[in-house]
Amino acid sequence: MEELPGRSTEMILRTLIIGLMAVALLVSCEEEDSMSLDGFDEQEILDARKAKDELFKGDDSPIKSHLRDAFTGLLYFEPDADYAVDAVFVPASRVDTFTMQTTSSELRQTLRVGSFSFEIQNKKMSLFAYQFSDGNRDSYFVPFTDRTNGEGTYKAGRYLDVKVMDNDSSYVLDFNMAYNPYCAYDDNYSCPIVPRENDLSVAIKAGEKK
Repeated sequence: MEELPGRSTEMILRTLIIGLMAVALLVSCEEEDSMSLDGFDEQEILDARKAKDELFKGDDSPIKSHLRDAFTGLLYFEPDADYAVDAVFVPASRVDTFTMQTTSSELRQTLRVGSFSFEIQNKKMSLFAYQFSDGNRDSYFVPFTDRTNGEGTYKAGRYLDVKVMDNDSSYVLDFNMAYNPYCAYDDNYSCPIVPRENDLSVAIKAGEKK
């Protein structure tokens, strides 16, 4: 399978999402009333979705060119505060090198840098956090699968990007920001496959739909 030149475009999208999250965090520090205490910010979510739709209408879109004129926006679950959960990041005692499979023959070298522990739907869960060996270190890559895959969401799972917070183990994992890999729109892209260790036993009805 030939890999399209989409990695740089996907990095633009990830940077856009992380940037919007950082702006929302800064605003929340200055105006606490604008954001609920659990970190859920519906307007932030809607703004990120609008920005992504605009990106997908342009030349760098993963949507095939002959379909872009008819593109009116991606499908999402409604923003839901129940899916913005408090999480504790536990750094790995020893950072492991992890070879992540992709949808092509390419292998991506990553670092398994820690894990997030959290509770959702009254169940204790955890997800491993990764960083790409050839990428930056300002965010954690948190891919996951759940019980909606193949039904309401993309069959191969979705991704979260979590901005690194220095010297702080307390995070909010906002599954409303979960997004599809580019392979959901064009299977010529080479996308990381979600490791089995990041399978959740619940249905995450938040974020981007298929």
